[in-house]
Amino acid sequence: MTRIKKAILTGGGRATRLRPITSTINKHLVPLANKPMIFHAIERVVEAGIEEIYINVNPEENQLQKYVGDGGHWGVKITYYVQEGGPQGVAHVVKCAERFIGDDPFLFYLSDNVISQSLQPFVDAFHASSDHCRLAFTPVPDPERSGVPRFDSAGKLLEIIEKPAQPPCNLIMTGIMLYGPKVFFEAYRHLNKSARGEYEISAVNTYLLQHGYRVGHEEIGWWRDTGLAPDLLSANTFLLDAKPASEFIVESNIPSGATLTDRVALGVGTTVTPDVIIHGPAIIGPNCTLEHCTIGPYVTVGNGTTIKHATITNSIIFSNCLIDSPIHITDSLIGESVVVKQEPARTKHRIIVGDHTHITH
Repeated sequence: MTRIKKAILTGGGRATRLRPITSTINKHLVPLANKPMIFHAIERVVEAGIEEIYINVNPEENQLQKYVGDGGHWGVKITYYVQEGGPQGVAHVVKCAERFIGDDPFLFYLSDNVISQSLQPFVDAFHASSDHCRLAFTPVPDPERSGVPRFDSAGKLLEIIEKPAQPPCNLIMTGIMLYGPKVFFEAYRHLNKSARGEYEISAVNTYLLQHGYRVGHEEIGWWRDTGLAPDLLSANTFLLDAKPASEFIVESNIPSGATLTDRVALGVGTTVTPDVIIHGPAIIGPNCTLEHCTIGPYVTVGNGTTIKHATITNSIIFSNCLIDSPIHITDSLIGESVVVKQEPARTKHRIIVGDHTHITH
């Protein structure tokens, strides 16, 4: 089989479960380990030998195109396309890329799935086999949220059941799939929409299983989904733990008295006062200001953010924020340009928040 050089990545959807964060930013641009989520997906497929990437985007949206660009940064070609006819399921996302894929094999990657290791072994195993399709499974505590494989008593894979009320096992199908030439589009032509009104990717794979195609699979343990806010924090923690110590670089001057423990990265132009404490793993972006505060562990802070007097743990802080208050923030997502400030001698609070905001005291 010709080696896989093409990949389809997801970049559309509204991610309503992540509002208000996604009210103003595409979910795939949410920073994880201080890097847009989709950048992690692009890096993984490029490592696996992909040369052409096709990303579906929402109509009349250009955020992804602006931030990701044409792929030159990674030495690949990136093309964007709109899902024709609007959202109609994950399988439909792939179908809309048929004109780009043609008769070539391809990798399909849901960009909101996060992995810490290379895809190369997964791709190599597919090339070494005679499979028409290869799927990656992983164990989770709540398989009813996803597509779940069903095996017979001998361990043979029989089908993929989409969001079953009573899952037959604790494995789910991750958003990482490989397809040989033509097989996906042949299966798609036989699909009907599900009860949810979507063309299900689980139905494509079940069709292949039940019509004589060879569908390989393997179990992976290094996967995270990012469908909910706690999932984003978990993925951020996951990526910080997986990041090599050599990539935590301090590019700013650290005054005597400031404390940095474990793995900490500080960007260029960031200033730190002598009484600041940073517990790694943590990443502080460039041009930040840290005064009289304690940061970490498991905190990422975007470019140009100022933090004073606060204690922050296990949180993602976006760019250009101001946090100036003697409060302890934990397990939190704080979007771009948010202001959290305590004014002295005030017994009342002035709050300006958008739709779907959560405030817990």
